[in-house]
Order: sequence, then C-alpha cells, then structure tokens
Amino acid sequence: MLTSSPPPAAAPRRGFIAKVYPFSTLPNPKEVWAWGMYDLANQSFTLLIITLLFGPYFKNIVVGDETRGDSLWSIIAATSLALTVIASPILGAIADHRRTKKKYLLGAGVVCSLLTCGLALTGTGTVWLAALLFIPANIAYNLGSNFMASFLPTLATQRNMGRVSAIGWSMGYIGALLLLGITLGVMILFDRQAKEGWQPFFVFAGLWYAINMLPSALVLREPEGDSAPVEGGTLAGAAFRRLAHTARRATHFKQLFRFLVAFLVSSFGVQAMIKFAAVLAEDFGIKETGLVVFITQLTVTAVITAIATARFQDRIGARATVVIYNIVWLVSCLALFGVTIAWPHDKPQWVFWVIGNGIGIGLGGIGTASRAMVGRFSPRARTAEFFGLWGLTYTLAGAIGVLAFGQVKAWVGAWWAGLELFGDSNTPALALLAAFFVAGLLLVLRVNETAGVRAARREDRDATRQRGTLAS
Repeated sequence: MLTSSPPPAAAPRRGFIAKVYPFSTLPNPKEVWAWGMYDLANQSFTLLIITLLFGPYFKNIVVGDETRGDSLWSIIAATSLALTVIASPILGAIADHRRTKKKYLLGAGVVCSLLTCGLALTGTGTVWLAALLFIPANIAYNLGSNFMASFLPTLATQRNMGRVSAIGWSMGYIGALLLLGITLGVMILFDRQAKEGWQPFFVFAGLWYAINMLPSALVLREPEGDSAPVEGGTLAGAAFRRLAHTARRATHFKQLFRFLVAFLVSSFGVQAMIKFAAVLAEDFGIKETGLVVFITQLTVTAVITAIATARFQDRIGARATVVIYNIVWLVSCLALFGVTIAWPHDKPQWVFWVIGNGIGIGLGGIGTASRAMVGRFSPRARTAEFFGLWGLTYTLAGAIGVLAFGQVKAWVGAWWAGLELFGDSNTPALALLAAFFVAGLLLVLRVNETAGVRAARREDRDATRQRGTLAS
C-alpha cells in the first residue's frame, strides 16, 4: 500500500518555525537554551548594577560629590577588572586541566548574586563597604562570563559558531528588556525614582541572577575528553605549565593574539562607554525614569542587532562582523564628540536619544562577534584557557579604559571646560575614546580568520595524536 505524501503546507511551516524559533534547526537545542539562560541571568548585574543604577547611586548617594564620585567609581571599577585580569587565565587553565568549567561557572554566579544582594547595605558615606562588595562581585561576574563563553566551542560547530553565540547574546538582551520593564514599573508604581530608594533593586538583581542560572546548573554538562591532562606537580603548577605551553606556541596562534590585541584597544572604548553610559546620559539631563527608558531603547536596539547578527555572521565571517561594529562604535563616539562641541551648554536630549541607537547597535554586535572569533580560534583542549585570555583582554581593557576615561573626564575635563575654548568637560574623554576605536579598527584588519581556524584545528589533531600515543 502506498503511503500518502505530507501535506504541501508542512515544508513551509517548518521554514517559518525555523525563522521565528532560533533553536529549531540546532542538533542540541536544550543545551544551547540552558547555556543562553546564563547570559539572561547575568544581565541583572551588567545592566542594573554596572550600566544603569549603581554608578549614579555610588556617585550621588555613597560619595555625594560629582567630581570625586566619577574618580572613585572609575578607580573601583578598574581595580575589580585589574584583579580579574590576574585571575582569568590562571583559573581558565585550571578549569581545562581539571575539567571543572561548569563548577567554576556556577560558583562565580553564586558569589556574584550574593554580593549583589549585599550592595543594598550601602548608603551615604559607605565608600569602603561599597568597594568591598562591588569589587569581588564584578570579578565573579567577569569570571562567570569567561567560563560561560568557554562552552561555546563544545556547543557549536565551525558552521554555526556565530549563530549560537548570537542566540546567547540575544537571550541576554531579552533578559535586559524584561529587567528594564520590571525596574521601570516598580519605579513608577512604588515611587522609587529617587536614587535614595534604589537598594531593593540591588537585591532584586542578585535574586534574578541566582534563579535564572538554574537551567545552566541543571542541563549543561561538563565537556568530556576535550583536554589532555598535565601530569605531575601541583594544580597551580599545572595551570602555569599550560599557560607557558600557550606562550611558547604564540607564533602558532598568531592570529588569535593579533585579534586579542585589536580587541583590547577597541574595548578600551567599549568598556568605558558601558561603565559611564548612565553618567553621560545624566550629563544630557536624562535622569531617573527617563534614564531607564533611555537604557530600554538602547537595549531594544541591541536585541534587534544581536538577532540580525545571528543571521549573517557565519556567512560573512567573524572578522568582517567585528570590523562593521567597530565602525559603528567609532561613528557613535564621534557623534557624541560633535554634540559636546555644537552644544557645550543645554544639550538637546533628543540628540543623545538618537546616538543611543548607535551605541545599542555596537553593544548588540561586538560582543557576539568577538566571542565567535575566539571560538573559531580555540582548540577544544584549551577552550577555558583561551576564553580566559579573551576575558583577560576585555577586563584589562576595562581596567585601563574605564580608569583613563574616568580620570580624563573628572580632571582634564574640568580643566578643559574652564578654558571655554570649545566643547565641555566630556570633550577630551570622548576624543580619547574615538582614538581607541580608530586604533582597534586598524589592528583588526590585520587578522587572518582562515589562518586562525586552521591553527586551532592543527592543535586539535596534535592533541588527538598525543592522547593516542599515551594510550598505547
């Protein structure tokens, strides 16, 4: 008996589902979803604490002085990132050696969520308490982001690396939109617009992180068999031997190191813009609930960009995608620079709202593109280590970029504004950021993506042969 053919509508329906449901054509949709939930979870720290609430709260409530607040905020943020720089490659190498990426991922999340709740204990004059809570919280957040990224090469293939990375990034920004909606609703309904009443938001941010990372804890599995153990010595010694091995083979991974240098320089600007986005918005007169709405607009743009990036990144390549978003960042920064010159006083808010879309596009694309690039360049045996180097680069950029921007804005900016030549106190700092983006763009153009992928695959083949030799 002949069987009937599927109805003609079946194929188009599958195509429609594939377009609107990003996991539908993946071989491991449940694992990718659980992995992306960590991106959604940690948005409560990067968005509510770093970008939106804690910077202005620290400057105006904890410190109570504009200039000193800018300076201290940049010092505290830079200190936390500098300590992350030291910890990232070492812990990454240990996680590869011990195959404990998942344990470190979840541990970082738990520490960050607890300390974030603790920020609610801060208030007027509690500078030291704020520093002692925020610094380790930011370290844990950044380490967690590194370990989360290190799962990418084991969840994706070379053909869909960019797509999987962008799915996770998109989930993060969807989480950001939910957080912004809840925050704005609470501010309006419970009259929490004034910074003095923001402590409950810090508790909420910590609880959001802890609850939404549960799918990662329950579903993600520690990758097995992707690492060749290092024999003998202590655990720390094994980690340093792995790092020494990578350093000795720096010429073998030349494209990776070229990219990391380019990413470092451009991230000076990205990190400074993230840490001071709320502060800059307030300089344009956007405050309280208006600030939340502004960040919401920026996040919507970032979500659309991340979703769009998932559709074209694997086709044009990670390097081309990074170049595109570097240009977007440069144009946005130059636009802000121009605004400070055209309107040194009484800046029109609508201009900053328009430029905010450029910042959102840059945020939505540069992270997923850089993560995909490192994923393509990472041998399976060294994913945590290489993403630890990626995290080291990004956090080092934050330590330098945030500190440089904050100090230039606070001190050089005040001197510049006093000269009354052109622009305002933000003009010198924005000129510095534009220089970072120009240099980063020129450096990334030197990266050969194809050669970097080949180097990673050769390392995989060498590791396989080594394990075979040891087994025999």
